[in-house]
Parts: sequence; C-alpha cells; structure tokens
Amino acid sequence: MVHFSQRLNPLRSNVFADMDRAKAKAKAAGREILDLSLGSSDLPAAPFVLDEIARSLHDPSTHQYLLFHGTRKFREAAAAWYERKYGIPVDPETEVLQLIGSQEGTAHLPLAILDPGDYALLQDPGYPSHAGGVYLASGQIYRMALRAENQFLPDLDAIPAEILSQTRMMVLSYPHNPTTAVASLDFFEKAVTFAKQHELVLVHDFPYVDLVFEGNPPPSVLQADREKQVSIEFFTLSKSYNMGGFRIGYAIGNPELILALRQVKAAIDFNQYRGILNGAIAALNGDLAPVKATVNTFRKRRDVFVESLNRIGWNVPKPRATMYVWAKLPQPWDKDSVGFCVQLIEETGVAASPGAGFGEGGEGYVRFALVHEPDLLQQAVDRIAVFLRSQEVTF
Repeated sequence: MVHFSQRLNPLRSNVFADMDRAKAKAKAAGREILDLSLGSSDLPAAPFVLDEIARSLHDPSTHQYLLFHGTRKFREAAAAWYERKYGIPVDPETEVLQLIGSQEGTAHLPLAILDPGDYALLQDPGYPSHAGGVYLASGQIYRMALRAENQFLPDLDAIPAEILSQTRMMVLSYPHNPTTAVASLDFFEKAVTFAKQHELVLVHDFPYVDLVFEGNPPPSVLQADREKQVSIEFFTLSKSYNMGGFRIGYAIGNPELILALRQVKAAIDFNQYRGILNGAIAALNGDLAPVKATVNTFRKRRDVFVESLNRIGWNVPKPRATMYVWAKLPQPWDKDSVGFCVQLIEETGVAASPGAGFGEGGEGYVRFALVHEPDLLQQAVDRIAVFLRSQEVTF
C-alpha cells in the first residue's frame, strides 16, 4: 500500500473541486452553464504582445532551457515598470525574480521561510493557494479575521503573543480576493512596523494592481518599506494584461528573500519559454491603452451586474476594485454558501464561488467573477432572480 505524506491531508478537501463536479453534473443534465466562479479573464492579450510571442517561435535560440541569467531583460522591464509606477528604484539583478505566475511564488516562498511547525499569518477569507504553500512547508496557520465592519482589514493587535512568538511570515493581498477591499498606505505602514517589531517577513500578493475603478491607485507595500527591509511583493500579468494562460509573473523585494525564493525555484523548475517572456516585456514596456481598456471593461460589467442585483432586491455594494462581486447571502443560505452555489447551478446553470471556499470567514458570502459580457451577466441575474423567487426569498 502506498504511503502518502501527512502534508497532503489539508489539501484533500477542496470546495472548488466540489463545485467543479456540480458544474459537470449540471452540464450533463442539459443546463447551459454561465460560469461566474473562476477569476480567469475572458479578454484577449494585446495584439502587439501576441506578435512578439509569434516572432519568437521562429527564433531557434528561444527553444532552449532558460536559466536565471537568461531572464535579465524581463527583470529589467519589470524593474522599470515598477519605478515608473511608484518612483522607487529596483535592482533587476538582486531585487526581481521572474515566476511562472505569482501563485508559484506565494506557494513556494513558505519553503524558504518556515521550518516545520512555524506559523504564518493569513487572511480569512483569503486566496486558497496562500494556505496551500504553508501546508506544503509543514507550517501552521493563524487566520486573521477580515470583517466588513473593519473594511476587511485584519486587526493586527488582536493576534495572540504566543502565536507571534512562533510566527515567521504574514501574507496580505490588497485589492483583496475575494472581498474586493482596498487597503490604504497607512495600513501598510502599520503592517511594516508590525513585521519589523515581530521579525516577520511581510508578503504582499498584488495581482489587482491595475484593476481599480474609483479613487486613488492602490499602494504598493514597498512604498511603506522603501528600503525593502522585510517585504516582498508578487505581481502577475494575468489580470492587467489578460495573460493568465501564459503563466508569467514576478516578485520584487528584499534581496535576501528574492535569493531564497530563487534557490527554491532552482530546485523545482527552469523558467518558461523565452517567447512568453518576450511578450511580457512588450506588455510591460508598451502602451497603457490596453490596460485602461481592460479596466473600463470590468468597470462596465461591475455596474451592470451590481445594478441588476440591486433591482431584484439583492443589495450589494459596488466594489472599488478587482474583477469580482462579494455578496452577502440571504437566508436560508447565510450559513451554507456551498449549499447555495450547488442549488443555484443545479437549477439555473449559474456557477459562483461559495465564500466558504476562501476560509471560515467567507461563510455567508458568495463571489461572482465578472468574466462575461454585460448581456450574459444580465442573463445570469435574470436566472438568479427566478431562482430566488422560487425559494420565496425576501431581502
């Protein structure tokens, strides 16, 4: 009989795998699926990015293994992009690391930071892969509760001293998936001070850096840690540049953290195809018009979807950022988000993500991803309205 590592145990239960089965069942029953469950942009990458990748295919020098030093031009483009946006100098040789998507970085970094039994502070609700990386490193998790009354920001002062004495890292992500909350620079300054005080690595996952619809641009954690003493920040081209399937991201931050993550990465993989990096360089150095068009597209979708929900009596606030809507569930599903999502897809074909899939703190909520055109989003709300009426739901 095969023996499996205990570190797999917390990874065996997956709400999203359960939802995938529910989608397959509904499809087999003849339902037309309107999938609002996955945060994967349906928009295309810019033509000039695709042209650069296409040109690379005919260059035999791009067909070889790509080691760290071969990523230099990409790292220079990432550093220059960051300096233009935030005005903070970045050394592309020691402070940038190319990644196969930011999720690779957030999942692998705990292997470089945690010894077995060490704690990581994670947001609850939060992005599931943050927990997965800690479990793979045989670490323990302390879940920082995010509550609406606190603008979905953690109360750092509420973390017990006995936990902090065993903690090595804290993971934040704003604009936040799934709650769509945006943090201020003041909050990050407090978080950096807290990390220094307790000798923590401060990790900031920043995929929605550009997907903000109103107000000031979201701050970078490095604006609060300009000397890069304790922080590392993760970026991806999946959201701003619609390159999710190309799996390209990068980390910027403290040189020792970058080197440690590089050492873990070297034991696990080479880098991806050089042609993808060439396309990413074109994106980072290119015209901002495609990024602005993407933001405007998701803003219009947000408005259509939220206003339509409000018209049927489901009062949901408009998110300032991300490609999601985070909606509080009515009774009888206010403590059963999985039940709501399973019943919704079975009866209407509309797929959403149950809040419980993002942690205990997500229970009582549902996340909708705005990954369809407005007419399909309106159709989804129409189906939801019929479903709620059939259940005699009153708000």
